[in-house]
Amino acid sequence: MARLFHWLFPHPVLTLLLTVVWILLQNSFSAGMAVFGLILGIIIPRLTAAFWPERPNGVRYGKIIPYGLLVLWDIMVANVQVAWIVLTVSNDKLKPAWITIPLELRQPEAITLLAGTITLTPGTVTADISQSGHYLLVHVLHTDDPQSEVDSIKTRYEARLKEIFI
Repeated sequence: MARLFHWLFPHPVLTLLLTVVWILLQNSFSAGMAVFGLILGIIIPRLTAAFWPERPNGVRYGKIIPYGLLVLWDIMVANVQVAWIVLTVSNDKLKPAWITIPLELRQPEAITLLAGTITLTPGTVTADISQSGHYLLVHVLHTDDPQSEVDSIKTRYEARLKEIFI
């Protein structure tokens, strides 16, 4: 029974997500659209399962929600900060910087989530990852202290991701 479940739902969270997104994309809710969304949610992950890497081991799913809320909060705060910088700091006084963030994370999923978090937060963009996968290159829109940006990203995001991906 478990084998059938895993064959039918190779990525159950993706199945649920695809179903919900399909329902939300419709102008009106109907049982037929919900069933069709569920069918899509089953077929798409099943057809693409061969292209997916193995799931990461040791993920603490309960810590993902607080992390997501923290990132949403930081996105809102950074939007206000970037708007303030754009409105009040002239181009000649702007202090952009390229910073290198040494990574303690080793799981590709965790590194990808960190890079995405940095890029989603206005004012910072992840530009590259080293070939070894041990460093991220990040562009910061405006900073007086590049090292404090590195420390902030490591303590605010990477430390939490290390708790999620054990």
